[in-house]
Amino acid sequence: MNLEEKTLNKEYVFKGKIINVRVDSVKLPNDSVSTREIVEHNGGIAILPIDDDNNAYLVKQWRCPYQKVVSEIPAGKREGNEDVLEGGIRELKEEIGATAESIVSLGKLYPTPGYCGEVIYMFLARKLKFSSQNLDEDEFLNVEKIPFDKLVEMVVNGEICDAKTIAAVLKADKLIKGKEIL
Repeated sequence: MNLEEKTLNKEYVFKGKIINVRVDSVKLPNDSVSTREIVEHNGGIAILPIDDDNNAYLVKQWRCPYQKVVSEIPAGKREGNEDVLEGGIRELKEEIGATAESIVSLGKLYPTPGYCGEVIYMFLARKLKFSSQNLDEDEFLNVEKIPFDKLVEMVVNGEICDAKTIAAVLKADKLIKGKEIL
């Protein structure tokens, strides 16, 4: 069966600094017409830092939609057409004040494909060197160091709820245990 929908019309209902929201009229595979509410986002970059002692670094920050502090790997929005690797390097430095000798792609993630076009590019950073953070003026966070094995347990036990963190941690764990990444 052909699953492709044909977009007939796009109507923007909101244009903001971080997202745009539009309502699309689409023709379905059975020729009927429906609507799709779409959130446009330029994408994100997330990086899982693990030091030589096998400690991972998370950031804890207030997340307004959930009205609570959330633990997650360093991440941020992609700036324009920024190279995703360069963005990962930037986020690592900004949020935890580190640089890495080794950065490996962990692939990409579609966080909510039912209504949002955001793509998050994930990386694993190793052989870290620390200096000072360079947070954005409206960014407030705490850095938390956690043994990587404990972090994997926290993900499996549901203590970590952030999707990009869950995906990056589980992918990195699989690669590290498979000795594909040292």
